[in-house]
Amino acid sequence: MSSLNDEQWERFEARGYLHLGRVADTAAMTALKRRIDDIMLGTAPVDYSRTMMQLDVVEGREGPGPQTRGHKGATLNYRKIQDLEFDELFLAYMRNPLFRSICARVYGRDEPVACFRAMFMNKPAGRGHNLTWHQDRWTDLDRDPLVTVWTALDPATVENGCVKIIPGSHKWGLVNPDSPSGFLDPGQVDEWIQKVEPVYLELDEGEVVLLHNWLLHSSGTNHTDLPRRAFSVCYMHAATESARGNEFSIIFGAGALAPGSA
Repeated sequence: MSSLNDEQWERFEARGYLHLGRVADTAAMTALKRRIDDIMLGTAPVDYSRTMMQLDVVEGREGPGPQTRGHKGATLNYRKIQDLEFDELFLAYMRNPLFRSICARVYGRDEPVACFRAMFMNKPAGRGHNLTWHQDRWTDLDRDPLVTVWTALDPATVENGCVKIIPGSHKWGLVNPDSPSGFLDPGQVDEWIQKVEPVYLELDEGEVVLLHNWLLHSSGTNHTDLPRRAFSVCYMHAATESARGNEFSIIFGAGALAPGSA
């Protein structure tokens, strides 16, 4: 599948999410999993000085470690790793023709598209943290990114903390527009989450889901003996400007990032 049909677009626009199935073969997914393990273990050919990394647990600290650039030790217990658009394997996956087609429909056929973040997300075996209800948005940007492509590198289940969403909640607008991160406070959770029954996005390994960034979502703890790994890419219009002066790599269109340019 290289594009979505009108019926699929209607479902996405109505619900704020759409299952895309598998978009890459087994060999490609195996290579991505091997590469992210190598990155965590410090043996991958990446520039760690520009790679944002966060440990799931840090001794003497309650909750995850800080999100800072640089390798933090050879362990498979990282929670997040960002800047993966600078890795040639992950960049090639991000440029799947289906993802290009989706971005063209959302942002315009001839418009350049950038990556806000290309991020590995991990709930290590028997670990992981509850991620409370929120919308994906960032107030330092002059316009909101609209779509995220979320790929399960391992099976995502209720038991291992899969994402859960409120279908159609992207149509509610910004629930908490003054929040710099889009997280709901406890009162807002009680008010908004009771409107619709949450849906658990259980996925097989290699399956992909398209998400609207305003879709309310959360995730739980991993209660199994296997990790729950995923690769999440937020695509945005390349003309987006950051009040902090952050720059973003172009993925589709003129000036696109060249493989191996880290």
